[in-house]
Amino acid sequence: MRTDDEQEAVGVRSVLVTGAASGIGAAVARHYGRAPGGLGAGVLVADVDVAGGEAVAAEVGGRFVRTDVSCEDDNTAAVRAAVEEFGGLDLVHLNAGVGDGGGFGDDDYRPEQLRRVVSVNLLGVMYGLRAALPALAAHGGGAVVVTSSMAGLALADFDPVYAATKHAVIGLVRSLAPVWEKAGVRINAVCPGFVSTPILPAEAVEYIRSAGYALAEPAEIAAMVAEVVAGGDTGRAYLAQHGRGPEPVAFPKLELVRADE
Repeated sequence: MRTDDEQEAVGVRSVLVTGAASGIGAAVARHYGRAPGGLGAGVLVADVDVAGGEAVAAEVGGRFVRTDVSCEDDNTAAVRAAVEEFGGLDLVHLNAGVGDGGGFGDDDYRPEQLRRVVSVNLLGVMYGLRAALPALAAHGGGAVVVTSSMAGLALADFDPVYAATKHAVIGLVRSLAPVWEKAGVRINAVCPGFVSTPILPAEAVEYIRSAGYALAEPAEIAAMVAEVVAGGDTGRAYLAQHGRGPEPVAFPKLELVRADE
């Protein structure tokens, strides 16, 4: 763990992570928390998985709050708990997400699963931002990182609903960033490729490896999240893959056609 002076230099003393009971979220909690090798920040672990969340919170010397990100009140309560516990917030990582959008054809369409994926992956980020942004601004500014996906940057015909939610949060990040920059809050998205997390079923992992694709470990992505936080940019999306990243994505600059042209 770093000393107080070292942690002050890093600039992150209090962190809230959603989806922090496992995978990338747990790795980010470990990176910033008070476990050996961590940066020594206070971490609020937010997740619906009580057993996993409590275990991670104990490991990093933080606090666990059961949080269903698809519920706006839960997001508000998690932010409030972090502010009360740590005296403010410096970083919020909106990481909670689920896969399997339920299909979109007549043979595989499951409307209840579609609603779940949209509620967690998109509304969960919206609710998290609405709760977190004022708290960060009130503390003098800070950073938000949203976990999107490479599926939010390219076509993903294997799961179009999941891809749609991940495209949407990138648009949200890019649109909100200039508004909140004035309050000292930076908002960026990380877009991981294949990562060894519980969101990937065993058969998907087997296919990825047999096809020769690289599979990142959650700790790799956590280090990239920290690099994005330490940078000065806002409104950016970053590719995050095994051995590569974070790589900023260059979006085309679009201009409206003027009536006199």
